[in-house]
Order: sequence, then structure tokens, then C-alpha cells
Amino acid sequence: MKFVTYLFAMLSLANVALADETKECEVCVKVMDDIRATMSKEDAKKKPEIEKAMGDYCSEKNGKLTAREKKICYYIDPIKRDVAQPFSLGMPSLKVCKRITKANPEICTVKFPIKTEKLEKQDLSKMRVKQLKAILSERGVECKGCVEKEEFIKKVQDTEHLAGNDEF
Repeated sequence: MKFVTYLFAMLSLANVALADETKECEVCVKVMDDIRATMSKEDAKKKPEIEKAMGDYCSEKNGKLTAREKKICYYIDPIKRDVAQPFSLGMPSLKVCKRITKANPEICTVKFPIKTEKLEKQDLSKMRVKQLKAILSERGVECKGCVEKEEFIKKVQDTEHLAGNDEF
């Protein structure tokens, strides 16, 4: 019985770690996946073609990039060769991002904003205080004197008008 309980605990920890990993480097992974989607399989093995595809994706004529995707482009532009090497070997996007994070640690810190506009108070109350603090910090708001979870929820609701801004 102890073994089954231990096994169940280890599996649940693995699921939590996997869920956290999907959020890790999320913007970088999206950019890498988008770049890979624009290329043929043959071109995805050629470093010069990969570098050209990165340049085309990040160029200003492609005006549909969000501010966070532009920031990733800004970070990978000087290290295109370092990005093209693992990319050409067919390495998954998350591994590519983790590898290039060694060259620039800020790459994996860029995250997509947490969507809160359609959340009701009940949904916010299901969130952890750490997540509520992250939403407030993303909006550039401090909650001085907030102790209870309800105070953080109220502050998130009061600063809802700051949520839609994706520009830096």
C-alpha cells in the first residue's frame, strides 16, 4: 500500500513538473514553432536557410508579431548562428530555447500575459496568491498592505483596465 501511495505521489509530481515546463520559454517556443512552420523539411536542415527564415519572420514587413514575439526576435537576432545549429538537427523548440538561454538568460523570461478579462470573481478565487501577484506585477501594480487573498482579488479586478496593453 505504501508503494502505491509513493508511486501516486511521484506521478502527480511529474505531472506538475510537466505542466510547469509547458509554460517555460513559452514565447520563444511559439516563435521557433512559427519559424519551423514556414520552412520545408529540407530547408530546416540548412543553417543559412534557417537564418534567412528567422530574418524573414522577424522583419518589420511581417507586422502581425506581438510585442513579446518582437522581443524574442531582438534577443535571437545577434545569435542566429547559435540558434540555427540545434534547429538544423531537428531539436524540439523547447530544447532549442533552453540551449540558447545559455547565451542570453532573458530569452526564457519573456512570457505571454495572463488573460483575465473573462474571469469572474469565482475564477480568480480559485487562483493562488502567487498567480494573483504575478498578474499585478505584469500590470506594473503593487498591492501594498495586501494580506488576505480577497484583497489581491479586489486589486486584480480594480486594475482590469491595465490588462489589455501588450506593448512594452
